[in-house]
Amino acid sequence: MRTEGLRRLCLTGLWNLVVAAAYFAGGRVGLLQQVVLDGATVTPLWPPTGIAVACLLWLGLRVWPGIALGAYLVIQSINPIDLVGLGIVVGNTLAPVCAFLMLRRVGFRPALDRFRDGLALVFLGGLVPMLISATVGAWLLVLTDSLPQSGFWTVWWTWWAGDAMGVLVITPLLLVLPRIRLSDDVYRWVEAVALLVSAVVLTFLATTIESALLFLVFPLLIWAALRFQLAGSAPCMLLVSVMANAAAIARSGPFANHTLVEAMANLQALNGSAALTSLLLSALVTEQNSIRLGIEQACQDLAEVVEQLSSGKSARRWPPPGE
Repeated sequence: MRTEGLRRLCLTGLWNLVVAAAYFAGGRVGLLQQVVLDGATVTPLWPPTGIAVACLLWLGLRVWPGIALGAYLVIQSINPIDLVGLGIVVGNTLAPVCAFLMLRRVGFRPALDRFRDGLALVFLGGLVPMLISATVGAWLLVLTDSLPQSGFWTVWWTWWAGDAMGVLVITPLLLVLPRIRLSDDVYRWVEAVALLVSAVVLTFLATTIESALLFLVFPLLIWAALRFQLAGSAPCMLLVSVMANAAAIARSGPFANHTLVEAMANLQALNGSAALTSLLLSALVTEQNSIRLGIEQACQDLAEVVEQLSSGKSARRWPPPGE
């Protein structure tokens, strides 16, 4: 028993180190697209929140120390850790933990094969719990005079939107990766390649041309969700978000001639709308496909039962009467 307990403890420690490493790597990638608002560093897309929620859904609450350690390492890589940094670590740990607890409370299924799961991930996994990290972080910056009070709301909503988008973009992508199966259908591969090429070309055009063409990404997301569900829409959403973030930070393309605050507002409106479209439509189509397959299976089972009953009835009547 003691050996078994030690083995479990070592395994839990190992998983926490893996989660911390993934969180730190995601944080360093996210910082590549950082912006500075009123002296505060924020990101329009913060991948570690999506990584943290996915890890909690896979491994449970036992990996929360790994999330805290990863958050600590990310902040330490920016500035020497202080009381404000420790407070931000607490907020960044509590937000995904609360997201996990609320999702577990409503019976969330990581397969995202029901429309209710998509809604739960949007609101209970992203929008609501990320208020914690944004509020804690922004208030700590104000209380320590690192951020003027006039800049609180701008930093707060950018922080909140970045954390929430991390869940809406990264978590579905991570959850669907283990369930992706390669198809033997040649036409399916041709369509997938056509979708990928179209996504790259149209997203590039939409984010580099100054004309307001950002709406072009929505037919792509709808195509991906209808034909490939989450396995198609999640990568497309990540592509759209990354390229739009880069254009908004550089204030080029459709974000040109805008202030940084205006560019961030337009960017988060695009990211939020695109994420909701791709995630909810994918979940809805997956649920409808599951219902259809269930009905087809039930009809097949019923046909087999009727055939067996008919065969039994014919056998009982053999030979026919009068012979």
